[in-house]
Amino acid sequence: MTTSDVEREIADRSEQGETQRKVKPKGSGRSMMAGERKKTVGGRIVALFNNSLVNAILVIVALMWLVPTIGLFFSSLRSSQANATSGWWTVFFKSHELTIDNYRSLLGNDTMVQSLVNTIIIVVPTTLAVVAIGAMAGYALAWIDFPGRDWVLIGVVALMAVPLQVAFIPLARLFGSIGIFGTYAAVILFHIAFGLPFAVFLLRNYFTNISEEMLEAARIDGASEMRIFLQVALPLAMPAIASLAIFQFLWSWNDMLVALIFAGPGSQPITVAIQSQLRQFSSNIDILSAGAFVSMVVPLLVYFAFQRYFVSAIMAGTTK
Repeated sequence: MTTSDVEREIADRSEQGETQRKVKPKGSGRSMMAGERKKTVGGRIVALFNNSLVNAILVIVALMWLVPTIGLFFSSLRSSQANATSGWWTVFFKSHELTIDNYRSLLGNDTMVQSLVNTIIIVVPTTLAVVAIGAMAGYALAWIDFPGRDWVLIGVVALMAVPLQVAFIPLARLFGSIGIFGTYAAVILFHIAFGLPFAVFLLRNYFTNISEEMLEAARIDGASEMRIFLQVALPLAMPAIASLAIFQFLWSWNDMLVALIFAGPGSQPITVAIQSQLRQFSSNIDILSAGAFVSMVVPLLVYFAFQRYFVSAIMAGTTK
């Protein structure tokens, strides 16, 4: 055998080895598919377990918030004797006579009725002012170029970190010096001052997501900045504005600390009135429950009325 024949044989054997290595053994494809199937089934089991765990946690959290409200509602419909001798949950196991006499007694109290009116007088102007001023300032910080704009935004963010308690004494002296301490105006101005930083920050971030080409097209057509704001930017930001209105309404309605300090006897909201009634009806849990539930009804109605806008604003933040 010559040298060339040996080289040729070695080359043939190497080619055969390469071919054998490239050829997959029988059943290898099936085993890989089975492995992928096992991984897929295992992944589904893990995902199902994770989803079930998350759902269970959400249900527990929801019950933690919902059960006290249900208990408050049924306590407000039971007599004082029934509340003193048994818990509210017994309405599901025993026959109880539910009554609305507690609400009649509560709403027959002139102090409580006036406190409801006071709350509306405080909350409505506060919400409108915060939304209106916050929308204009947010649009300006988003799309109007002026000197010091970045510093203004930094100041807005810094004001969000200021606790309202540090302003009680200075603002009390200021309101007293101008003669509005103990009036509606004092409570309204305080809520506006501490509600605006969050409103400006929220709406500014929302306005920045508006298409710049759309605004430039309106400017080319000769529209002023005010017209662009009212007819282009404002309608597009309606979900964020509605969400802000819900937040501000709830914060102002549920507030007791600010009203307790800055509101006078004739301008106290329902939260302060309930706290005052606690002394008069300390042994009547039924009347106190009715008052507390009444104070919850209006915020719940407002939230459910604007819920779709609230959800739209949240979903808008997840997409570009």
